[in-house]
Amino acid sequence: MSIRRVLLFLASVVLAAVLLVLLIRIGKVDVRFMLHQLERVTPINFIKLVLLNGLLVFLSTVKWRCVDAALRHPRDFVSSGIASFFVSSAGMALGLVLPVQFGMTIARTIGTHTYGRAVRRGAIGTLFEQGFDFMMVVFLTVASAVTWLCSGSGVMWIVSASVMTAFVLLAVVPSIRIVRWILRYASRNAIQDRNHNSGPLSRKFKAHLLRRFSEFQHSGLLSASLARRLILLSAARFCVVVLMAYQTSEAIAAHILLWRMAAATPFATLANVIGITPGGIGVNELTSSTVLHLFGTPLEVASQWALANRFLGTGSCFAVAACAFVMLGTEKVLASDIRSLNCNGKSEED
Repeated sequence: MSIRRVLLFLASVVLAAVLLVLLIRIGKVDVRFMLHQLERVTPINFIKLVLLNGLLVFLSTVKWRCVDAALRHPRDFVSSGIASFFVSSAGMALGLVLPVQFGMTIARTIGTHTYGRAVRRGAIGTLFEQGFDFMMVVFLTVASAVTWLCSGSGVMWIVSASVMTAFVLLAVVPSIRIVRWILRYASRNAIQDRNHNSGPLSRKFKAHLLRRFSEFQHSGLLSASLARRLILLSAARFCVVVLMAYQTSEAIAAHILLWRMAAATPFATLANVIGITPGGIGVNELTSSTVLHLFGTPLEVASQWALANRFLGTGSCFAVAACAFVMLGTEKVLASDIRSLNCNGKSEED
């Protein structure tokens, strides 16, 4: 690792600390009271949060496997559902210490390395499925902005969010057609350029580019049914994220309205995409508390919840990753025992 990257990482850590201190000062957060609230979190509340986090990872895993089914070669090895769940949970945990958009990508790329086509199935597949999360959040941000500008309530946000979701679903087919048209146009231009007199390296690069265009054009990624499925799964993930935030507020008795959580979540998610601090630390908390305050939540309450949500969310995330690790280990032990039994049965027959 170069000195420049180390300095950039240290700068991002310092920035995260500065933003957290700024939030504590502006929000007038009583740190001792907040710690006391965290101590009073019951095991039942934490278990509920872990289950919701597990559901979030499960939905993310389903999305990735849907995309992987369209990307992988028929002869490629297919990882088990538990293995995919473990890789996704590890990526979620890794996203707490790395920029959010890199954590899952790195984990899945490493996780599929032994199965073949790691970059295509791990990195590209993850970025593709997460692109639908980003698209969903962008449209829900519009719904939140309209609700705030009109001084609306929860009913208005629900109606606006429903309209935005329906619009995204309706726009899927035209969007797929536009992408296919662009690929056909690019393919024609690549064929024409390849036929012109050019150097060997240039012809080789254009042939490779043409082959990639053709693979993508005929892959299952450009399927309207797959796109709709990914959008619905992204909408379900958003709902789970909101429920997790609300469960945290209930655990520390912050008493924040559910619809305000839902309205603030898109802005916090977009702030995480910037990735200027590890895991969005500081940026997420400052954005969430600010937006909640704009929707009518007292800034002190919103700030205390944002900080507590970081602690409880991190704990539940690592708990899910630990459970997934145990499940993966159990699966491997059982698979090994089954293979041993099969080998013993064959030897006895012989």
